Formats: sequence, structure tokens, C-alpha cells
Amino acid sequence: MHDDMKRVAETAVPVERAKAAIDLMATYQGWVLELSRIRREAIEEAQASGMTQAEIAAKLGVSRGRVGQLASAGPPPERAFFGTDLVTVSLGGKPEAGKGPDENPSAVVVQEDLDNFEHLRKLLGSMKLEAQYEVIPPTGIVNLNRDNHVVICGPRLSPIVAQVLEGDDNLRFEKDRAWHLLDQRTGEEFRSPMDEDGSAGDFGYLGRLPRLDGRGTFLYIAGIHAIGANGVVHYLEHNLAELYREVRTRRFSTLISCRYNPETLEVLESRRVTPLYRHEG
Repeated sequence: MHDDMKRVAETAVPVERAKAAIDLMATYQGWVLELSRIRREAIEEAQASGMTQAEIAAKLGVSRGRVGQLASAGPPPERAFFGTDLVTVSLGGKPEAGKGPDENPSAVVVQEDLDNFEHLRKLLGSMKLEAQYEVIPPTGIVNLNRDNHVVICGPRLSPIVAQVLEGDDNLRFEKDRAWHLLDQRTGEEFRSPMDEDGSAGDFGYLGRLPRLDGRGTFLYIAGIHAIGANGVVHYLEHNLAELYREVRTRRFSTLISCRYNPETLEVLESRRVTPLYRHEG
């Protein structure tokens, strides 16, 4: 920290010095935000373990009232589920209709995925995290080796994602007469109601999967159909705190079912239909 300050202070050109100071302040403010989250989580854990506010106050050297303030100050602990800085959401792109194979087709994103991003952006904003999205090109090539990364893209659109998914020994996408999800532990198949009887429901996959460089993880969301991913996002909106308490930032996977309004595509209900499978490593 001292070296950073010294570097900024010794920047010769005044405008460059001002910019360096602004950039460093933004970095420090991000650290302060994350430290306040860690502090809040630690106090909550201490209380959950049976310590009273008075006992915590004595250990911290502050008043009991101050402990109450600290327990609600800063972002909620579950913010760490998504990351500590600007979150990038990669959305699966489909080739633009009407373009031939030699016309270098651009990628288009379905409305359901744009809705997903908007819901995620609001959820992240409530936890003091900003979000941006990018479109995965029709080749399916996406850089998975990044922090603060969410991927919303079916395995059929990205061979890289499909390869990573093969490492999940618990849940997987399969295709026979139609794409579906399989719980490999129980043998239970989850087939989309859209394919079975045309009713307004679907299933989605939610997991934290390993990056290819082995230096972290990324969050992965995909439905059998696009609306299934909306069901997963709906589940996160309503169950994030509980989910974070269960898995923290460790690797896991689970399946979510949803019902939706077929006219507005608004998800009405979502629920978990498999255990939270913890991944080794």
C-alpha cells in the first residue's frame, strides 16, 4: 500500500498523477467494500456459533451497539457468491438468421437471456456489484479463465462449456429424442414439460465449475430451453442467502425446475429438484 501511494505521489505529470490517484482510490474502495462484507459475515458466524453481541463487543473492543451496526453494515455475505468486482455475464449467441456459412454470421442473443442479464444486474446491484454482458460468438469460444464470471450458455452452443460439463459426475445434459438433464447418482431424468406435453415449464442447471487454467471457478447457468436459465436466475433471486450458506464459493451443481407465464415468459415459480452436489477439489 505504501509503495502504491509513493508511486502515485511521484508521478511527474499532474494530470497523470490525478488519474493514478483516482484509479488507486477506486481499487482501495473496492477492497474496503469487500472487507466490510468479510467483517459482516464473520460477526454473523460468531453469533450463529452462540456468542452474544456483548461477548463479540468485548472481543472486538467496541460497544455492543457498535456490533449491531457492524452486523448490518456493508454488503451481505452472499455477495461473494458472484465475486468481488465487476461481474461479466457471458450470454450464448446464436448465428443470425439468414446468413450463410461464408458470410461470417454475427451472434444474436434471445430475449430470455437478455432478461436474465437484467435480473442478474439488479440482483448484483443490490449487493453493490456492477455487471456487464458479452455475447459468445457462434463458434462457442469463450474465455473461462476470469474472475467474477457467469456463463449462461447451453452446451450445444459451446463445445468448450460442454467439455467442462463432462467433469461433473453428478449431473449432465443428454440428448435422445430431445435434450434433457440426468441425475447420474439416481438415474432420474428431467425432461422439459415443453417437450413432453407443451406446458409452460422447464429445467435448468446451476453450478460452480472449474476454470480451464485451474486457478478458480466460474458460475454456470443453462436450461434445457432458454427459459430454463430464467428459472435458475429466479431461484438465485429468491434463495441466494440460503444457497451461499450451504456452498459458499466451493464447487457444486444442482438442478432447478420452473413454471412460467407462456405469454410474458415471466417465471412464476422455481425450486431445487436435486441435492446440492458438492464437487471434489
